[in-house]
Amino acid sequence: VVGLAREGQAAAQFLAQRGAKVTVTDAKPTERLRKAVAALQGTGVDFALGGHPERLLNPDTCDFLVVSPGVPLSSPFLQQAQRKKLPLTTESRLFCQLCPAPIIGISGSSGKTTTTTLAGKMLRAAGYNAPVGGNIGQPLLNRLDEIRAADWVALELSSFQLEYFHASLNQSANIPPQLRPFFADWSPKIAALLNITPNHLDRHKTMAAYTQAKRALVDSLGPDQPAVLGWDNPVTQAIGQQLNAPVRWFSLRQRVKNGACLVDGQISLLKGGALRPVCPADAVKLRGQHNLYNVLAACAIADAAGVDAAAMASAATGFSGVPHRLELVTRQKGVAWYNDSIATSPERLMAALKSFDEPIILLAGGKDKDLPWQAAARLITQRVKHLILFGQARKLIFEAVEEAITNHPDEAPGKLPTIDVYRTLEEAVARAKTIARPGDVALLSPGGTSYDAYRDFAARGEHFRQLAMNN
Repeated sequence: VVGLAREGQAAAQFLAQRGAKVTVTDAKPTERLRKAVAALQGTGVDFALGGHPERLLNPDTCDFLVVSPGVPLSSPFLQQAQRKKLPLTTESRLFCQLCPAPIIGISGSSGKTTTTTLAGKMLRAAGYNAPVGGNIGQPLLNRLDEIRAADWVALELSSFQLEYFHASLNQSANIPPQLRPFFADWSPKIAALLNITPNHLDRHKTMAAYTQAKRALVDSLGPDQPAVLGWDNPVTQAIGQQLNAPVRWFSLRQRVKNGACLVDGQISLLKGGALRPVCPADAVKLRGQHNLYNVLAACAIADAAGVDAAAMASAATGFSGVPHRLELVTRQKGVAWYNDSIATSPERLMAALKSFDEPIILLAGGKDKDLPWQAAARLITQRVKHLILFGQARKLIFEAVEEAITNHPDEAPGKLPTIDVYRTLEEAVARAKTIARPGDVALLSPGGTSYDAYRDFAARGEHFRQLAMNN
């Protein structure tokens, strides 16, 4: 098992409990992994920490590798494993191969957690047992015994995970006959690819490589495996038109023939052009146009799974969102504080800004993912009252906004934003509290990842929540 994060830990425990001889290796030293190591004590798992010894890749003693998705295929250790023809898999792929229930696989550059969560709620509203997992929450591998063939599983899959799902991954590997079922080609019963826009280019390097990773979700679908894709995104629209599988579209801009769209203010389903209203769009509690896309996608997915419109409406109108996604954490002295820590790309930041008409104090920063900031910077000059930058990307964002002000001076409808630059989120929140006025929105929507200062976006969001609520 390569990597002792959540998925690696779950895979090690699962395999050890079933009699496998498991060794876990992680580049981090033991002192940084004490909690994870303690969780596996007594399972018989061996550890090789502080590096990846090449001796572990002996084909006589190693049958296959289970890789944490945070470890890229380009890593020297995995490259050496492939040269030795050792097969690779992941916790999420193992789960998919072993799960007795039909799986709905959901991916996209943005919106996948909200859509996955909402699709699960719609399935449960229709009476199904519908576990939700993958890139969201806890790994599901150790819950296999709870899942039955009559259930549905809603699985969020990131590009990091999907990179290990491509049929070509183990084409040249030597797979023992008894293990071949674990490495067979797999695709979900229903696949949803919401959108593809620039993201994770620090990992994938090019948009072509990033798109190729995402395509693993849909490229092997058969004629009885529907694909749900965003019509309004040019990349997913092009992919959908290339598939052999039946396609259901979702759109805010066009009345689609098969799928979900907005018709006369109603979220509606269409099949062969026949219309079934679900609920009024203004009955959805979630803020922002991007969340209407998420609701439409969830409806198209649920419809493909046989969920009735009443169950969809019940879930869609009762759903108030997922933590760290435009989450209202407090109102103090007339100021609304919103936590959108999940916004780890400029595009997500832009979606957040478009969700408010109120004056915005924007807290942005974190760690950049080698993504373009020009469009976000221009929108900041148009929508933001005061910009407070923090973290590793603070200088990069500052320069992008300064360039937008210089090159597009006529785009801002009123006064240009004032800008403060700080090192930490704590300093940024303290500054926001001194300048916020009644009626303002104080919005954490960083545009960068949390890895310059926090374990993950959730830890950053929790810290923001504490700081915002602390008087």
